[in-house]
Amino acid sequence: MLSLESKTNRDRPEIGQSNRILAVEDEDLIRDMVSLALEDEGYQVKTASDGQMALTFLHDPQLQPGEFPFDLIVLDLMLPQVNGLDLCRLLRQQGNPVPILILSAKGSETDRVLGLEVGADDYLTKPFSMRELIARCRALLRRHRFGFAAQPMVLQFGDILLYPQQCRVVVRGEEVNLAPKEFRLLELFMKSPRRVWSREQLLDRVWGFDFVGDSKTVDVHIRWLREKLEEDPSNPQYIITVRGFGYRLG
Repeated sequence: MLSLESKTNRDRPEIGQSNRILAVEDEDLIRDMVSLALEDEGYQVKTASDGQMALTFLHDPQLQPGEFPFDLIVLDLMLPQVNGLDLCRLLRQQGNPVPILILSAKGSETDRVLGLEVGADDYLTKPFSMRELIARCRALLRRHRFGFAAQPMVLQFGDILLYPQQCRVVVRGEEVNLAPKEFRLLELFMKSPRRVWSREQLLDRVWGFDFVGDSKTVDVHIRWLREKLEEDPSNPQYIITVRGFGYRLG
């Protein structure tokens, strides 16, 4: 149920902290309630009623490379013009790392998995309480802020260069396009080269602890990564299988 709960001890954003949220929702009542609840928590909120309007807000020509107009996107799936899945997929393909919280009336396992696979960071099923929405937004902002601040400018292993803040990967001097989960897998490997990761650990770190799909999705993404990184994917030199344990880089 959508509701605006009254709170006495609000955990408001810290002074000086950037917390700009884009709320994309075509239902007027839900959009207004989400905006009001987030603004009441001290966030700066901009709203869009369709996917095309959201894209206009997201593409700010005055920003420098690596800068983004929002710190979080709250995104409905069933949108006119450009739907939420396509918008999410497009943003990740363009290298936008800003966390995305999907709102949707579709709550099946398949729908949740699809939303996370195209690059969303969290998925909240309608109807929902504003208290849960705010808690999830706060967690995503905190996780992204601490993780982004700690990012090095570039990670390197052999002929692979990974630019965390730009979501770019260069292999043997040529840029390669990675899907969001592929990028996060490679980033995790490059931060801890030669560490062996089990499938369960990779699912937890890249897909999230609440992932409900098959662990074989890790194997599929590893195969895709090898096809993009290795000179001979059938004889990998970078992403190595450690039989009975998992995978490691190098």
